[in-house]
Formats: sequence, structure tokens, C-alpha cells
Amino acid sequence: MADVLSQSQIDALLKSMASGGAPEPEASVPEEVEAKVDKKAEKAEEIKYNKYDFYSPRKFTKDKMRILTSVFENYARIITSQVNGIFRVMTDITVLEVQERRYYEFVSSLGENDAVTLVEADIQDHNKILVPLMMYVTPGLVITLIDHMLGGGEEVVKVKTGYRYSDVELALYRRILSYLIQALKDGFSNYITMEFKAQRIEDNPSMIQDVGLDETVAIILLNVDVAGLAVERIRICMPGTLLESIFQVIDSRKHIARGYAYEDNRDTILDNIRESPLPITGQLGTVILDLDDVYHLKVGDVIDMNKPKNKDVKLYIGRQPWFTGKMGVYKKNVAIRINRRLYEEEDTEEAASDIPFPQQEEVASTLEGQ
Repeated sequence: MADVLSQSQIDALLKSMASGGAPEPEASVPEEVEAKVDKKAEKAEEIKYNKYDFYSPRKFTKDKMRILTSVFENYARIITSQVNGIFRVMTDITVLEVQERRYYEFVSSLGENDAVTLVEADIQDHNKILVPLMMYVTPGLVITLIDHMLGGGEEVVKVKTGYRYSDVELALYRRILSYLIQALKDGFSNYITMEFKAQRIEDNPSMIQDVGLDETVAIILLNVDVAGLAVERIRICMPGTLLESIFQVIDSRKHIARGYAYEDNRDTILDNIRESPLPITGQLGTVILDLDDVYHLKVGDVIDMNKPKNKDVKLYIGRQPWFTGKMGVYKKNVAIRINRRLYEEEDTEEAASDIPFPQQEEVASTLEGQ
């Protein structure tokens, strides 16, 4: 059985390890204890901490970043189905990360020949936003999709770093980006109504001056697995000005929703819909006729409605049957006396019995006279 070290022996062991010398003779340490100490030292060295810059604190809360993550997870599912259906190439697009960064970090991650698309974003019933968002798609993914557009095979096209598009490829690149940009509207549809439109394509990202280098942005990185053979990326940069407008509209709608949820607006709603016109239709019966019979119908023909003359007729409010009643005449007009309400156990026919109403035979004669 291994010896148990005393506290003084442990202190001597740690002191000798810090000084780099050998331990004293009386503080002999079993090999098992040494192995445990070495493992603890390795674990302590493996712990890494993220640096936090107190001079530039985070601008958006974790809740808002979760909303943005949810938006682009929905967006990733939409463009996955679109790319697979339109270009007939198997892809799996997922959200790799959504982080708040500085704009210069986005620019520094791109090369001088990388093509970046600037996208104009408009929020419904909101002032126009002058700062666009930016979208970058790796050339490998673009060339692979172009190859499938032009009838290429199933292989994945690989390109070198710093690839520059030709004029023809650039025209097809705009077509591909139009599908990715239009899908942004559906990605945000669960939270806000927005419209997106391609503004221009910039060949040199360092020349984009729409956003300040130190401005806060959200960088969304999408991972694109192309047929399990290649891994490409889609980077989206959303400036802080655009994000502030989006979250402002989302927060205002949440407050409105809470107000309607906790406030009793029944009387207000009824007052607003009280004057709404509703069509009321009395259904004598239903019958199915052949087209040949309808074609040969003429004045004086009789159509059997498959219903006795004394049977109740249905009264429709809109397209929903609501009451049943009897046909008759009221002040020389065809009318229906309501007997009862449908889907109600209690029959209200007795309540309406005191209203004078002619017999069914008089109604039939009146209709024949007309």
C-alpha cells in the first residue's frame, strides 16, 4: 500500500518543483502521487480564458445575439433547401458562430481579390437604413454552383486562394447571390418584415468605406458542406446601426404584444367590428345536376330540392351555418323566421312562436307568382 504524505512533505514537494531542484531525502514521494501532481499541472496549463476589452464593451446582450442566431439558423435551413433544389448539388449549411466583433476583424479575414456583395436592407414602416450589410461567399462554393448551372458533373470544383472571377463568372455570381439574398427575408420573417436587395459587388474589401473600422458589427459564419467532399464558408457582416434598428422594432413589437396579452380589450375589439358587414344567406336546399340538364333548363321547369316543403332551412352567416328557420313572407318580402341556433341543445322555437308568420303554402304560392 502506498504511503500517505503529510502536509509538510507535500509543501516540500511543491517547493522543490517550483525551484527546479530535487526534493529533500526525507520527503520521498511515491510515483502515483507524482503522476497525480503532473496531471493537475497539465490541466491547469490547458485552461484558456477569453480576453475582455473593457475599453470597448459589448454592445448587444446575449438575448439579442440569441435572436440573431435563431434568425440565421432558420436562414441556413432555407438556403440549404434552395441550393439543393435549384443547383442540384447536395449541401448541408449550418451556423458555425454568431459573434459581436469590430469591423476591421471582418475586413482582415478577407483577401485583396475577394468579392464582397453589399446588400441594402429596408425595414417595413421604418426609416431607410443607409448602412448595408455585407456577404462573402468563398470562391470554391461559387465556382461549384456555376459548374452545376452550366451542366457540369457531380464533382466539386476546388480553386486556389485569391481566385479572381472572370466577367462571365461575375455575372453568374450575381445570379447565385440573388437567391441567397432573397432568402434573408424569410430568415427574419419570424421576428420582423424586411426587404433585401443587392446594391453592388466590391472586388477589393479594403475599399469599402460604408462602415468605420472600429464600428461594432455582428459576424455570422455559415459552414457549407458540399457533398461531403469540400467545406466552404459564407460570411455575413451586419453593422451595428442596422442591428440597432432591427432590435428596436422587435422590442417595440414585444411591448405591444404584452399590452394586448394583459389588457382586457374585449369591448374595444367588439366596438371596432360591430359595424362590419356580414352576408346572410338562406339555403333552401342543395342538388347536383348534370351539365346537360343545366344546359336544357328553361322557364317553368321545376327543380327537386330533395327536401320536404315544411322542413327547416339553414341560415348562413358568411360561410358558416348558424341558424335554422322557416320560410315565409313578411311585409310582402320573402323572409325566414329563426327557430333555433345550430349546435345548441336548447331549442328556441318556443321563444319565437309569438311572432305572426304565414304558412309554407303561402310562401310557395308567392314564389310561384314571382
